[in-house]
Amino acid sequence: MYNVKIEKECGCFKRSGMESIKTFESKDDAMIEAKAWAEEMNETFCQKHVFSVAEEGNDLIIKVAMNG
Repeated sequence: MYNVKIEKECGCFKRSGMESIKTFESKDDAMIEAKAWAEEMNETFCQKHVFSVAEEGNDLIIKVAMNG
């Protein structure tokens, strides 16, 4: 099992209604979802943060960093 998790829920994430964790059977499916989440958040959120994907064991973490 592979999990896609959000490192830190910023205000935009909380307002988005997105789930903070999803579980997948395959690593490939989890990676596709994690990259899609990060891309969506980078494109639609307020731009105060930058989102990226990092692998930690069986978890794919959506990392949050300040933009700028």
